Amino acid sequence: MRNFHRSPFILILGVLLAAVAVIFLALPLIAIIARALADQAWQGTPAGEVAQALALSLWTTVATVALAILFGTPLAYALARGRFRFRRSLSTLVELPIVLPPAVAGLALLMAFGRRGLLGPVLEQADIALPFTTAAVILAQTFVAAPLYVRAAQVGFEGVPRDLEDAARVDGANEQRVLWHITLPMTARSLAAGLTLCWARAMGEFGATILFAGSLPGRTQTMPLLIYGALERDLDAAVWTGVVLIVLALGALLVSRRLQRADP
Repeated sequence: MRNFHRSPFILILGVLLAAVAVIFLALPLIAIIARALADQAWQGTPAGEVAQALALSLWTTVATVALAILFGTPLAYALARGRFRFRRSLSTLVELPIVLPPAVAGLALLMAFGRRGLLGPVLEQADIALPFTTAAVILAQTFVAAPLYVRAAQVGFEGVPRDLEDAARVDGANEQRVLWHITLPMTARSLAAGLTLCWARAMGEFGATILFAGSLPGRTQTMPLLIYGALERDLDAAVWTGVVLIVLALGALLVSRRLQRADP
C-alpha cells in the first residue's frame, strides 16, 4: 500500500490534474484581463456610465453591509450561544440563500415584496413600492450576501472561550460589559472577514437584482448589470467593467484571508 501511494505515476497524475484545475480556474480571468489590455478597453468605455454604476454599487453595498451588521450580528450571536429548539434548522434556513440559484432568489423576493407578493397589500397601503427601485437592489444584495456574514460571525462567537467570559462575570462585569470588552473584541477579525466577503458577494450580485430591481441606469443598474447590458452593444465597456470587478473582488478576498490568518 505504501508503494502504491508513493508511486511516481500517482504523483505525476495528481500534479497534472491539479495543473488542469488551476488553468481552468485562472484562464477565464487571464483572458478578460488580456483582452482589456490588448484592446485598451478603457479608452472606448463611457466613463460616466461606469462611474454611475460603480457609485451605485458602492453605496448600495455599504448599505447592505450596514444591514448585515445591524440585524445579522444579534442573529449570529443567538445561533452561536442560544440553546433553543430548532436552532440548527434556523441556522440552515439562514444560510440557504447562499446556495439558492440567483433566479430563485429574485423570484422569492418578488413573491414576498412584490405588488402581488405576500406583503404586497401591506406595502401598498403604506404607499411603499419596492420592486425596480434602489431599495430593491439593497434588499436583493442583503438577501444573498448577509448570510455569509452571519455564518462567519456565528463561527467567531462560538470560538470565544466561555471561561474568559465567566471570569469577567465573576469579577463583577455585567453582560453588556462582557459583550463589549471581551466577546466582540475577540471576534473582531471573524466579523471583519465576514463583512468583507459579504461586501464582495453584494458587489457581484446579479440574478436576484435583475429580477427584483431591474436594470435602470442610475437607479438600479449596478456594475454586474452594466456588464450584462453592455455585452451586446459595447464589448469594451463590458470587458473593462469586468476587470474593475475582478480587482475589487481580489482585494476583498485578500483582505478576508489576511483577517482570517492574522493572529488575534
